[in-house]
Amino acid sequence: MSGELIRCGWPGMAGNAIYEHYHDTEWGVPEYDSRALWEKLVLDGFQAGLAWITILRKRDAFREAFAGFDPEAVARFGAEDRARLMADAGIVRSNAKIDAAIEGARIYLDMRERGEDFSAFLWAFTDGEPVQNAWTQIGQVPAQTPLAVEVSKALKAKGFKFVGPVIVYAFMQAVGMVNDHLTCCHRHAAVKGQRA
Repeated sequence: MSGELIRCGWPGMAGNAIYEHYHDTEWGVPEYDSRALWEKLVLDGFQAGLAWITILRKRDAFREAFAGFDPEAVARFGAEDRARLMADAGIVRSNAKIDAAIEGARIYLDMRERGEDFSAFLWAFTDGEPVQNAWTQIGQVPAQTPLAVEVSKALKAKGFKFVGPVIVYAFMQAVGMVNDHLTCCHRHAAVKGQRA
């Protein structure tokens, strides 16, 4: 049956069970949970310069290393935690990315303390609804958009790092802020029907 499914033509996905499962169950599904959105933003930051499949394969190790992406726990990470993370071969070891994740947790909590919900902050850029695109070929899908530039600038203004427009657009696609499944893909219509 899975051989009959038409999917987006991502390089390296065909026949890769973990990648196909991610595409078929998660990618593009609207996510409105603030903690889950923050986790995905952190993981997309770790992806910078790498293929997403690399992060996907390490996601369980990332979750274990970063206390289940509990912002309160990560915000308390100190020098010992940084050393532990840099010694963890199960994750991407980058001082800058690790520091960005820890600082990002502190920013997330600061926003919450000020009464600013992370999910509401992000989804306000699309008026709470996914942007519905209708790409027919993988080559039509942009690497970034003016909206991604706008979201990137807003995140940078808050102090988040590794949130350039390309990373932010990949994040927006993944969390369903935009539906970039190709129109021929079996997930396009399914995702299009999902709302908050």
